[in-house]
Amino acid sequence: MASLFSGVLQLTDLDDFITPSQECVKPVKVEKKQGKSLAKIQIEDDGSYVQVNQDGGKQKLQKAKITLNDCLACSGCITSAESVLITQQSHEELFKVLENNKAGAIEQKVVVVSVSPQSRASLAARYDLSSTEAGKRLTSFFKGLGVHHVFDTSFSRTFSLLESQREFVERFQRKEQDSKCLPMMTSACPGWICYAEKTHGEFILPYISTTRSPQQMMGSLVKGYFAEKQGLSPRQIYHVAVMPCFDKKLEASRSDFYLNEAETREVDCVITSGEVQNMLEEKNVSLSNVEPAPLDEMFSTVSGGEFLNHAGSGSGGYLHHVFTYAARQLFGEEVKELTYKTLRNKDFQETTLEKDGVPVLCFASTYGFRNIQNLVQKFKRGKSPYHFVEVMACPSGCLNGGGQLKPSPGQNPKELLQKVEELYKAERPLSPEDDARVAELYQSWLHSVGEERAKELLHTQYHTVEKMTNGLVMKW
Repeated sequence: MASLFSGVLQLTDLDDFITPSQECVKPVKVEKKQGKSLAKIQIEDDGSYVQVNQDGGKQKLQKAKITLNDCLACSGCITSAESVLITQQSHEELFKVLENNKAGAIEQKVVVVSVSPQSRASLAARYDLSSTEAGKRLTSFFKGLGVHHVFDTSFSRTFSLLESQREFVERFQRKEQDSKCLPMMTSACPGWICYAEKTHGEFILPYISTTRSPQQMMGSLVKGYFAEKQGLSPRQIYHVAVMPCFDKKLEASRSDFYLNEAETREVDCVITSGEVQNMLEEKNVSLSNVEPAPLDEMFSTVSGGEFLNHAGSGSGGYLHHVFTYAARQLFGEEVKELTYKTLRNKDFQETTLEKDGVPVLCFASTYGFRNIQNLVQKFKRGKSPYHFVEVMACPSGCLNGGGQLKPSPGQNPKELLQKVEELYKAERPLSPEDDARVAELYQSWLHSVGEERAKELLHTQYHTVEKMTNGLVMKW
């Protein structure tokens, strides 16, 4: 089966293939009980595991299920996690929760779906709708299934952009004291983060922005602020994110985004744009025929019933917004329009700000693994001139994510991508600083919880993943 993850998670030097003799790092679940005498484990002819007690009694052991946490905690495979993803993070799991609610299960869940603007544009392209029209019909479709709230991650991305802007200026101002401040590299792409943690570790991690991605910002909002306002515990909410990328499933599974006290994840399930299309097909529904519903405006960037977006790239516009903010804050320059210079290819571009003929800011966008490799190698040789880099694992960025809808029969992939880009950029842009609702939440929510807690809600951390020394995976 072809891998659904981004290219950076399919590299041979990440040991992303389990050899036949290396089934798993946790093949058996052993219940540890205090005071129990020692026992042996033997393997039967059928491959099952049996515990043999000292008195001769036998007990068949249950096979352990490997969670995505286990997968990310070692330097083993990524592709073997796909079967786990299919059961733990899929639209079937969402259907199961909705069915349990309808059946009157004791533990009823408030189901929240947060839709990314890239996914909305992908579905809009399939059905020849505007992005806003697709959003209204998706809201109607999900609520018809029993979903309670449908939000828009452009809203949570405003937090990500504001925090990225401030973080960059703070890093730039202390660059003389800390050699690992710059370049600052974006953190919104989980494929890039996983690759950096496993392959480059402490060398590259200090340079990566600590700002949470829009998906995980929404996790903070839904399981924090929203839960509190609704009088719910985080556990009573089932939060689903609709994303353009399979790697986002790995991000939601990180232990950093698990609420220990509430024993729940901030994002319980991630489904892709393509999986939403599967849901429509399974229900024999065409989005074109779904009656539009009013948009949920609590956590959505909406004006006059229309979605608003952010300027810049289809991957969130990080470079655009950080550049214009830094130019204004650090050098008093108002930059209205950015001019890009294409380097090796259209997925590697740079832009600079000059004062008196001297470059004072140099930013780049780097998409796709080949360009990421070139960037890292240049950086290792001390030849990177950049202060900031927008890094995305997928060629052409998030609009071309592996979870987006595939071309219809006879449709040209490039034409489809162009159509998705046009729909995405057709939404009116809103400057992050001009979002009154986000500004209000900074005052009413984040200031009230204290500076330290606010930082936890808006930022994250990264971990070097040590390679296992295992003879079974050595290349002889």
